[in-house]
Amino acid sequence: MDRLRFGTAGIPLSTRKPAGKESRTLLGIERVRELGLESMEIEFVRSVNVSAEVAPRAKELARKNDVVLTSHGQYFVNLNATDKGTLAASRKRILDACRRASECGAWSICYHAAYYMKMPAEQYYPNVRDQLASLTKQLRDEGVKIWLRPEYGGKLSQFGDLKELIRVAQDVEGVAPCIDWAHAYARSLGKLCNAKHFGEMLAEMEKGLGREALDNMHCHAEGIAFGDTGERNHLNFSECKLDPRELIRAWKEYRIKGVITCESPSIEGDALVLKRLWDKN
Repeated sequence: MDRLRFGTAGIPLSTRKPAGKESRTLLGIERVRELGLESMEIEFVRSVNVSAEVAPRAKELARKNDVVLTSHGQYFVNLNATDKGTLAASRKRILDACRRASECGAWSICYHAAYYMKMPAEQYYPNVRDQLASLTKQLRDEGVKIWLRPEYGGKLSQFGDLKELIRVAQDVEGVAPCIDWAHAYARSLGKLCNAKHFGEMLAEMEKGLGREALDNMHCHAEGIAFGDTGERNHLNFSECKLDPRELIRAWKEYRIKGVITCESPSIEGDALVLKRLWDKN
């Protein structure tokens, strides 16, 4: 990636309502550019909601407006499921979303990959790794080019702390981490909270995956509430003790590039907060 780009998790809230058969996705891409942002995450969190007809139009419009597209896959996924039906459905959801996201021109797609299911690491890790290896191979065989990114889990029951994300990216071609900085803060119960801590995370990524990982980041950032088991819900930065200036300091120190997607309730508001802080410092 040529630089660090800031954008919204989904269609900006200030996007005008579509008239007739206008596509909200296309209007969202145009609105991102109007706001001075440079990326948009297509939200497939409940369903693949962009049609095959709209997908190539989204790809062309994003190219025309210099907006990088990413995607967030469905929530209803568990690659460590013990039930064969759940596992098959999880795989299908991932494949369907990856195919359509790629048709839209999305560069990267993230997922909450799995739950621990009270298993030890020597059991759950191979399950997740092997499923990701199988999925990425199938996508390559189909000619689908997109980074598949397990996301940093905000709950203590979710697969995806930093060590696990680095390890699976080392083990599986086509897989890279999606770092959600608020999830890291929540999962640590507020202990990962300043530029030093965030910088140490980036240093660990660079050590494990090389400089290329920091030059092609797919990240989320937002305010967050947490309890004893980790993440509760997302908040605006103004409602949270997580200081975005601490994130910016770490990102600047390690010169990261890629995409920062804002998942605050005020998606474009906080995306612009981050962008202004980045441009100012």
